[in-house]
Amino acid sequence: MGKNYVDIERDNGETLRYRKHVNGRGLIAHGARVHASALIEAGAYVEPGAQVAAGARVLRGAWIESDAVIGPDAVVEEQAHVGTGAAIGPGARVGVRANVGDRARVAIGVRIRDDETVGDGQTVSTDRRGLRLAA
Repeated sequence: MGKNYVDIERDNGETLRYRKHVNGRGLIAHGARVHASALIEAGAYVEPGAQVAAGARVLRGAWIESDAVIGPDAVVEEQAHVGTGAAIGPGARVGVRANVGDRARVAIGVRIRDDETVGDGQTVSTDRRGLRLAA
């Protein structure tokens, strides 16, 4: 039986240990909190201090940086990146190769398109008609 963890050395020489999530085998750093019902696919990374809620899905190749929060039932698609301290609301979807910047906020149910970038500190929400608003 293989190991349930992987050690990765950073550029600064520091070594981080990642455990393989039971649901999908993605890599979870020590200090990250991921609900057991969340799916973290193989090839995805969740960094220290990040939180992934129940029912959320982080797909192959996605990267969740430190202190980011992924809400319940949110989806982070393949190769997407969620920056340090960013928050993805419940039921939101971050598209393939999309980039959500540091400290950005994506509201409940918002859809970020494939290859779209949400800038550092930007907030993206929807109005009652479903139109996207950037503040």
